[in-house]
Amino acid sequence: MCKSKIYMDVFDVAILGGGPAGISAGIYAARFKLNAVVISNSLGGTAQSAHLIENYPGHDAISGFELMQKFKSHMKSFEVPIIEKHVHSASKENDFFKIKLSDEEVKARYILIATGTKRRKLGVPGEARFYGKGVSYCVTCDAFFYRDKTVAVVGGSDAANMAAILLSSMAKKVYVIYRKEKLRGELVWIERVTTNPKIEVLYKSNVVEIKGKDFVEGVKLEDGREISLDGVFVEIGSIPECCCASDLGIEINQKGYIQVDSSQKTNVDRAYAAGDVTSGSNGLQQIITAASEGAIAIKSIFDDIERSKVTLWKKD
Repeated sequence: MCKSKIYMDVFDVAILGGGPAGISAGIYAARFKLNAVVISNSLGGTAQSAHLIENYPGHDAISGFELMQKFKSHMKSFEVPIIEKHVHSASKENDFFKIKLSDEEVKARYILIATGTKRRKLGVPGEARFYGKGVSYCVTCDAFFYRDKTVAVVGGSDAANMAAILLSSMAKKVYVIYRKEKLRGELVWIERVTTNPKIEVLYKSNVVEIKGKDFVEGVKLEDGREISLDGVFVEIGSIPECCCASDLGIEINQKGYIQVDSSQKTNVDRAYAAGDVTSGSNGLQQIITAASEGAIAIKSIFDDIERSKVTLWKKD
C-alpha cells in the first residue's frame, strides 16, 4: 500500500479552490509574502464555461475560458504552489488545519475555502439517463453539436439567457423554458433573448420528464405538453460546494452558503471563505465580486498574523 505524502512545510494559508476567488487569493497571498498553497482539481473553476463576459472591467467582451487563462497565468507568474487534486476532508488540530487529499496531506495555520458552486440539476426522469446524449450543463462545451437543430434551455436567469443567445447562433430553434412569469437578470440579456426571432420563451412552464430512446427526443411539461427537441441545456442555477466546512464546524446559512463577516471570516478561528460559496457581496455572484472577496480574505489573514506577532512580542 502506498503511503500518503505529507508536505514538510506548514503553509501560512491553504486556499481550497481555484476559481476567481481562489486565484485572486493566491495572487494577493504572494504579494503579502505569505507562504500559501492553492488546492484545486479544476483550476479556473466554473467561470471557464461562460461563453461571453461583458461586465469585467478592462474587457469589452471576453470568453470565460480566456479570462480565466489570464487569471491562471497571473497567479503562476508569482510561483504560487498549486496542488491539482480533490480535497477529501479537513480537520483542525491545535494550531493547524490538516487537509487530506487522495494521497497527500497538507498542513496550514489558516484555511480559506473558495470552492465555488456546482450546477443544480432538474431531478426529473430521463435527466441522468440522457446526460451526454442530449442533456448538457455546459453550453460553451456542447453548443457546436446542435447546429441546425432544435434545443431548449431550462432556466430564466443570466446563465440561461446567455446560453440561449449562444445557441441561437447555431441551432435553428431555441426554446427557453422558465417556471416564472418573466425572465430575470441583466436587462441587456433579457432584451437580446426576447427580441431574437429564433428564440421562443415558454413562461410558467416546468419540465417534468426528458424523453427519448437512445438520445434526447423531447421533453414533457407539467401542463401535459410535449416538445420535440434534439438537446436540453440545464441552466437553473447552482449549489454551493461547501467542501469541508462541515468537517470544521463552520456555520452554513439557511440557503446553504458559508456565513462570513465583512472580513470574510467564518465562525471558526483562522477559517475564512470567499467567492460564490459564501454569503458575501450581498449575494451578487460575479467574477469581480469573487476576486474581490479572495483579496479581502487574504488581507484579513495577513492582518491577523501581524496582530499575533504584536501579541507575542508584548508577552515577551
